[in-house]
Amino acid sequence: MNFSFQELFPANKQSVEHFTKYFTEAGLKELSEYVRNQQTIGARKELQKELQEQMSRGDPFKDIILYVKEEMKKNNIPEPVVIGLIWSSVMSTVEWNKKEELVAEQAIKHLKQYSPLLAAFTTQGQSELTLLLKIQEYCYDNIHFMKAFQKIVVLFYKAEVLSEEPILKWYKDAHVAKGKSVFLEQMKKFVEWLKNAEEESESEAEEGD
Repeated sequence: MNFSFQELFPANKQSVEHFTKYFTEAGLKELSEYVRNQQTIGARKELQKELQEQMSRGDPFKDIILYVKEEMKKNNIPEPVVIGLIWSSVMSTVEWNKKEELVAEQAIKHLKQYSPLLAAFTTQGQSELTLLLKIQEYCYDNIHFMKAFQKIVVLFYKAEVLSEEPILKWYKDAHVAKGKSVFLEQMKKFVEWLKNAEEESESEAEEGD
């Protein structure tokens, strides 16, 4: 038998706001927070399920973006959480090649197509960093993707999904341990190029002053 806290309240007072307020006032703040967290987890799962369906139907990106933004507002889901859901949905819509040398090419083609959708939800540095960590974890967990990491990051940089600051921060100290020596080595040349480009633009700005 499925039971939810909402059933304790009259039909007109079954909103999450109502009963979290009720529990908080009754001195049951932990219970109130638990209920709100459960609702948020449910909303995220629902959003991911709907996203995957929209992608497999081939819905236009503008419709998907509009839907996601409405859900973010309605359920108070922060952008860094949303970019993680979008990344997972994008990666689950494909049957990936098991050959390492072919999967990178396949991934670039696929992600290039979806980069406008991802770019719509990386408007904050924290979202970009979250995406970088998701890519790192994905490439580590799916062994045939190990060599594709740098190619994916460069693609997203060119497509304006990722910007230089979060990439440099990831490289310096924000990466996770999963495969870090492999991925940091892959990124070395690109990071050096980014740093040089940054120094050049700074000196040009100084000369222009």
